[in-house]
Amino acid sequence: MPDSRPLPQIGRHRLPNRVILAPMAGVTDRPFRQLCRRLGAGLVVGEMVTSDPALWHTRKSRQRMDHSGEPGPRAVQIAGGDAAMLAEAARLNADQGAEIIDINMGCPAKKVCNKAAGSALLRDEALVAEILEAVVAAVEVPVTLKIRTGWCAESNNGVRVAQLAEAAGIQALAVHGRHRQQRYLGEAEYDTIAAIKQAVRIPVFANGDIDSPRKAAQVLDYTGADAVMVGRGAQGNPWIFREIDHYLRHGRSCPPPEPEERAGVLQGHLHALHGFYGDYMGVRIARKHLGWYLASDRRFDAGRQRELRAAFNALEQPDEQYEFIDDLFRPESEADYSWATNGISAA
Repeated sequence: MPDSRPLPQIGRHRLPNRVILAPMAGVTDRPFRQLCRRLGAGLVVGEMVTSDPALWHTRKSRQRMDHSGEPGPRAVQIAGGDAAMLAEAARLNADQGAEIIDINMGCPAKKVCNKAAGSALLRDEALVAEILEAVVAAVEVPVTLKIRTGWCAESNNGVRVAQLAEAAGIQALAVHGRHRQQRYLGEAEYDTIAAIKQAVRIPVFANGDIDSPRKAAQVLDYTGADAVMVGRGAQGNPWIFREIDHYLRHGRSCPPPEPEERAGVLQGHLHALHGFYGDYMGVRIARKHLGWYLASDRRFDAGRQRELRAAFNALEQPDEQYEFIDDLFRPESEADYSWATNGISAA
């Protein structure tokens, strides 16, 4: 059945649907955010930015903070373990145009957790409360929080952290259905998300293993969450946002993208990457995205995908990458594979 509940609201921002792009380091850059928004994401969240302004001068940080040309609301995620520094980072980002500040307490990466940030914070509920209160008090824009269910199986304290968040003035909460020690292994569990939804009145977004419209509907029904947050399921498949939105609105699937649209989206994504990062880095960053697109393309088995990835990874110029995409969607009998350089064949 179509979901007829009111759409979720973050502060003054009412979302247009129930499908959100999760922040992913090295993935949700401006080109990918703009693409996912165009294909149906109701909200997109930028890559995690350190709370230490002294590190913002690096090229990586400047690119992560670049939201020029994006429609609102612009959501910026900050990470760190010091309440005062996070509060200052929130103020500075709001001054630069951020309309939603998201606090990362979900990242499982060692280099983040070793600095007592990300999901490592879940071990210290007093510090969690201190951080949340400081950041909320520092800015006038709404503040959201992303967490995991806990640090480990013996410490699934997601419900308590959610209650602390609501008490501190957090406007919405995203929950990944794994504890930190699981990283991304095993299957996400949704019982904790359901318990959190029952324990708080703020919007709750369910995250973890959302990879199809039917799965999104099942998770929303099971947890009562207000929206789903899609991460890895969007890699190579940005159409998932409109597919989920259509399914939730109408109770049935929409047609998959035609080959012509897939080709156009890939070409456009590559062009945006080259423009954003420059030819040298853009060509290299495009390689991982092409690998994800191939993995979601049912025309190719695993062996063929490996061959195509190897051929694409050998290309050094934007024009060669565009030609590759043209041939990828051209009938086999018409493709000349002139991009298969350095002795690497895609056949």
